[in-house]
Amino acid sequence: MKKFTGLVAWCLVVGGLLAGVKAAAQEMTPPPPPKVLVISREYLKPGRAGGVHERSESAFVRAMTAAKWPTHYFAVESMSGPSRALFLTGYPSFAAWEKDNQDTAKNTALTAALEHAALMDGDLLTAYDQNVFVYRDDLSLRSNVDIAHMRYFQILLFQVRPGHEKEWEDLAKMYKEGYEKAVPDAKWAVFESAFGANNGGMVAIFIPMKTLAEVDEGFANDKKFMEAVGGDGMKKLAELSASCIESEQVNLFQFNPKMSYPQEEWIKADPNFWKPKIAAPAGVKPAE
Repeated sequence: MKKFTGLVAWCLVVGGLLAGVKAAAQEMTPPPPPKVLVISREYLKPGRAGGVHERSESAFVRAMTAAKWPTHYFAVESMSGPSRALFLTGYPSFAAWEKDNQDTAKNTALTAALEHAALMDGDLLTAYDQNVFVYRDDLSLRSNVDIAHMRYFQILLFQVRPGHEKEWEDLAKMYKEGYEKAVPDAKWAVFESAFGANNGGMVAIFIPMKTLAEVDEGFANDKKFMEAVGGDGMKKLAELSASCIESEQVNLFQFNPKMSYPQEEWIKADPNFWKPKIAAPAGVKPAE
């Protein structure tokens, strides 16, 4: 009985240690991408990017910070294509997005500050739109990424032909399976348009990167993928692509912390990056 009691005690201790390890591992695992992603796009007039736009956007950051608003967003700026900035806001559901909008409308001080900031910012823009995407976990690969330490996105945009959605899914799953086997560190998150973005059929694939050296590595990884899939597999991929993809484009974007309102966890993870000094317009106190 004594031996049995000792064995039970040992099992409890080991079980407790394993539970602690599991809990710690869960805490270290980055959360998955948001289920709903709202993307606001600002297209800039020539000469209005850089510091000019950063100073304008600081008004939004100051307003959100002053209100201690619980919903956060971050900005990325184009390194290819038209001069534009994307502002990414994630929500766990459409109901959560609705609640955020309703709470914002009730906060008169915040609403007034945001409206004033939007009026000033509008003078820098040629166009603005907002699109809503939903996350596709089944088509994504290793998408639980520590975004706080990333600095770039490759964003692939595909317009899927109407009626060819099944072929698109088959194509995406072939790429996922091939890269999962051939490239251990390959990762991306897939989002499909729900509202806006050509009224559906648009797919956005986000590939996060710490440095642009990963672009160089990507070309080598493409070769590994083609070798793993083989000639017949590449032929099948080409047939599916020709059948279901109407258009595609790939662009590079760089994170901009000066135009972002990041969550506190990101700031703690990398304060030197996510809490920069922002040069506010003359006569305005800089955001802290």
